[in-house]
Amino acid sequence: MDSPIDRAAKRGPAVVAARITVNGKDTPIAPAAPHTTVLDFLRERGLTGTKEGCAEGECGACSVLVARPGVHRPTDWVAVNACLVPVAALDGQEVVTSEGLATAGEGGTPAALHPVQQELAVRGGSQCGYCTPGFVCSMASEYYRPDRCAHAGPADGAVRADDGEHGPNGFDLHALSGNLCRCTGYRPIRDAAFAVGMPAEDDPLARRREQSPPAPVATRYAQGDRTFLRPESLAEAVRLLRERPEAVVVAGSTDWGVEVNLRSRRAGCVVAVDRLPELRTLHVGPDRIEIGAAQTLTEIERRLGGEVPLLAELFPQFASRLIRNSATLGGNLGTGSPIGDSPPVLLALEASVVLADADGEREVPLADYFTGYRQSVRRPGELIRAVRVPLPLSPVTAFHKIAKRRFDDISSVAVAFALDVEDGTVRTARIGLGGVAATPIRALATEAALEGRPWTARTVEAAARVLRTEGTPMGDHRASAGYRSAMLGQSLLKLYARTTEAVPS
Repeated sequence: MDSPIDRAAKRGPAVVAARITVNGKDTPIAPAAPHTTVLDFLRERGLTGTKEGCAEGECGACSVLVARPGVHRPTDWVAVNACLVPVAALDGQEVVTSEGLATAGEGGTPAALHPVQQELAVRGGSQCGYCTPGFVCSMASEYYRPDRCAHAGPADGAVRADDGEHGPNGFDLHALSGNLCRCTGYRPIRDAAFAVGMPAEDDPLARRREQSPPAPVATRYAQGDRTFLRPESLAEAVRLLRERPEAVVVAGSTDWGVEVNLRSRRAGCVVAVDRLPELRTLHVGPDRIEIGAAQTLTEIERRLGGEVPLLAELFPQFASRLIRNSATLGGNLGTGSPIGDSPPVLLALEASVVLADADGEREVPLADYFTGYRQSVRRPGELIRAVRVPLPLSPVTAFHKIAKRRFDDISSVAVAFALDVEDGTVRTARIGLGGVAATPIRALATEAALEGRPWTARTVEAAARVLRTEGTPMGDHRASAGYRSAMLGQSLLKLYARTTEAVPS
């Protein structure tokens, strides 16, 4: 008799022999186990440029390029952490490694280095070389970014952009925020990044951007008693989850991949929802913005184009570009972590989540979503389909992330503000907090201390004292409870100082 998984898989087309295209070569995934990462899969096939450094998406030594639906062109070459993504999740997809970037020589001649590889070589951007292939792939992703454009002035790497983080060639150094180097030092790597030109017209990977990426395929990949499934529709996904509510749901796998690598977690059934079309919408309407739960943070950032300033302030501080290329809002909310960076922002925006199961959909305000440490109102068998942000947006917003590093770090405290100040009076105030309780919370007492009062130093100082008492912060290796409380109040004072700065004449 068929198992529930077998019956669910038979409702839609299923791929019997899962395959992946690696550097232009069609490659079967078997006999890899369903939990095998792209990193291990590649290395087992001799592509050892892909390295394991941390196994949790922090060092970037494992980065590879994946062809994904583009924002400005049909295809974007997106760099991802191969150590986190299960290879079964790339069934039918197209991957390029550092080895695949070089152009093969003809008639026994040596291969020609890719322009990114060439600049790293001539500018001393590699020493021991362990991290170099990862840097190469992350740099190549930025090299092929369709909207990258050169600025006026020399592009030889000697002249820096005004902010030090963007080159005269339009290269955004944040593309390398997820790559670590322990021996070379970052100056020659930055020099190489700022020296690369624009792709040549006959560059095969540049031309590839004009064609659509491989379409998502419905996948059923099994080895022994473990199965990886990619349903082809939301309806099929929720039917499957009703039959197997214990199945692990993954999108970018930036959280589950860490569990697999560092805690040896294994799942009998993994269900991938990252390519479900119903979870990949983004719609801006007259009264709300709806963001599909499986849109990656990079896709949201580029498609919104700053239309939601509070989200635009969040994105550069959320992990690294490598993580944002895979991570989703649905995943960040689904884990229920009290130190996730998106919940405080979405709480300040008064967002709601749309939950879907086999019986239909329901909308829940995010303020009512979290019920305890990593717990929520989401029932077994339910998926987060979308996040809704009401319009109009409050004009005074800020996101303050207090952490030990400026970028690519876990928050000690996260505070998001959304205020409507009219004629010098605070009409509405919404404040989301992370890292100070078992769940992300709204600072309701502080909101009440601000609303209806003048936006003055006296009001703000009184409200800051209230804000310091919000939540139940605890001390750990990242920060003491007292420090967390102090930073809450300081964040409000910082917001007030920013909004009242004198504008130069």
